Amino acid sequence: MKTRRWLPAGLLLAMTIATASCDGLCPTGPAREEPFKVAYVYAGAVGEAWSYAHDLGRQDLEETLDYVETAYAENVPEGPEAEHVFRDYAEFGYDMIFATSFGYIDSVMEVAAEHPDVLFEHCTGYETARNVSTYDGRSYEAWYLAGITAGLMTKSNILGYVAPYPIPKVVLNLNAFALGARSVNVDAEVHPVWVMDWFNPPEEREAAQALLDIGADVIARETGSTQPDQLAQENGVYAIGYHPICPEGQDKVAPDAVLAGLLWDWGVYYQGTVEQAYNDEWAPHSYWGHLADGIVDLGCFGKMVPQDVQGEVGAARQEIGSGDLHPFAGPIRDSNGELRVADGETMTDDALLSFNWLVEGVVGQIPD
Repeated sequence: MKTRRWLPAGLLLAMTIATASCDGLCPTGPAREEPFKVAYVYAGAVGEAWSYAHDLGRQDLEETLDYVETAYAENVPEGPEAEHVFRDYAEFGYDMIFATSFGYIDSVMEVAAEHPDVLFEHCTGYETARNVSTYDGRSYEAWYLAGITAGLMTKSNILGYVAPYPIPKVVLNLNAFALGARSVNVDAEVHPVWVMDWFNPPEEREAAQALLDIGADVIARETGSTQPDQLAQENGVYAIGYHPICPEGQDKVAPDAVLAGLLWDWGVYYQGTVEQAYNDEWAPHSYWGHLADGIVDLGCFGKMVPQDVQGEVGAARQEIGSGDLHPFAGPIRDSNGELRVADGETMTDDALLSFNWLVEGVVGQIPD
């Protein structure tokens, strides 16, 4: 493995470029003189939560496909700097670029239009083009399972949720957490605190403290730092982790607090998508993978979670995987008590992807 550094458009990038040897066992594509070059752009540090999960997928890609050469840029802010990074990769001859943050959308669309021969994949995005696709996992399914776990483990019936931005996907996951909790504990309430950032350890800790102050005994987070987990550990309450490094990472951070963690496995998607691109079989698409696909799950159960609780979560996982259970099947009322989804109806994907209201059991409002 070798590391290349340069200064693109005023932003210092650390580029790790490597090609893995598979001793002749790797899949191979059409004969080409040059490797197929794939770049990843991360909003956070490569060792932090969300970006770390994507980088594990990048590493899996290298280890599986011997014709691939990858690079990554970390700590790339959303906005003009991201646009410079995408443009530099395109101009440096990269065949495919994975943009792993929602806020990269404008930059992706701008640079993709300038470089029609470069393929772009935008994680959590919603716009496609001739050379732009979107991809994500149905994390709401795993959040529903997390809600079941929290609903069965709480004693105060006050569940906290450290939330990043009030975008539809986060609202969707928050609602799924509440529905899961109330499916096993009708008295459970979910209290979100919005930090308006994906990764901000001081703000996340402050939000978690505010939740402790109102009596929350389970604190979930959809943010990147482990500060809420650590604060839960210090105060003898529980937490739901996000992107835990199983099992060692969770045990090191908050072994007595973290009930379970949301898990991502991007490797399968990256391998399949890059193979399609290499073989000239790629076409624009919007992928939204299920629990059954293995891209997202709930796991890393802590030692304090009884087997009967894990069994109930496992049963729900099987029902979701088989299609017998949909977290957003009616009847569903909103936080004001109004019926939004009638009995016998199920919310469509379009409705889920544009969520702008809170379900019954969530206390608070969506910030403007």
